[in-house]
Amino acid sequence: MSPQLTRRELAQLAGVAALAAPFSRHAHAAPRARVGLAALPAEGLTPASARAALEKALVGATNATSAAAAVRALFKPTDTVGIKLNCLAGRGMSPRPELVEALATLLGNAGLARHRIIVFERSTRELRRAGFLPGDHDTYRCLAIDNDYDAEPSTSGSIGSCFARLASTTCTALVSFGVVKDHDLAGISAGAKNWYGIIHNPNKYHDSNCDPYLADLLRHPLVRDKVRLTILDGVTAQCHGGPAYRPDATWPLGVVAASTDLLAADAWAWRVIDAERTRRRLPTLAAAGRPPRWLATAHQYGLGVGDPSQVEIVGA
Repeated sequence: MSPQLTRRELAQLAGVAALAAPFSRHAHAAPRARVGLAALPAEGLTPASARAALEKALVGATNATSAAAAVRALFKPTDTVGIKLNCLAGRGMSPRPELVEALATLLGNAGLARHRIIVFERSTRELRRAGFLPGDHDTYRCLAIDNDYDAEPSTSGSIGSCFARLASTTCTALVSFGVVKDHDLAGISAGAKNWYGIIHNPNKYHDSNCDPYLADLLRHPLVRDKVRLTILDGVTAQCHGGPAYRPDATWPLGVVAASTDLLAADAWAWRVIDAERTRRRLPTLAAAGRPPRWLATAHQYGLGVGDPSQVEIVGA
């Protein structure tokens, strides 16, 4: 694959036939989902450019007349919206504060009070390492779970976990705000894997490429019924060495992605990561022994569109 490929080509070329194989027996009933993309520079991100890109991605994801209309359709002023960040890798591979601020501003403009917009992560330490300051801000509250979990576990298929009370009790709606990177066990860590951060025992659920564990977590009512939106900071992406930050495996993808489908953004991220791995003459995730098997399982559960060939890319 030529090193001169554009971002659009990287998003489209990743061996569609190979990626779609786990979904083939369901192809006759395959739905379609949208992922909205908007271009962003790898350097020099500003609040204005972050907001403009996020608005474009939201319109692409929802086909709404405007980003404001998209947000009003997804969230009510009476909702308490929890925005779950993925800050495991620190500043090098975490959502940028400018993009998170842009989303919080859109929610505020849709009528949500500041105390109803909660940006959160597993720990205070992870928030600070990624450049987020816990406490009250102009447009949102920033909180850490810090081991505040339900007293009793609940089950879904193969998992039995105590959920963070922020997700189970405080918030009525959830947003996954992730990044575009590979994962040494799950294959990819984008929007869906981010939800491992709301249970007390994710370490138990990484065997067999996280399958069916991650799919079972996604079909738990606290995830399935509350998640309204996935946003991916794809300004910089990582194709190898994840989930930790590995600078030599990153590249300037230069987009922000959005989807209202629980799986579609991850299906897109899989394709993008495999395309970059192919360009670098690395084996695909499947050939490397870590395909995101859970994506096909979640697709078969009816949780969303996990088949990359059935994801419509809009924009960028």
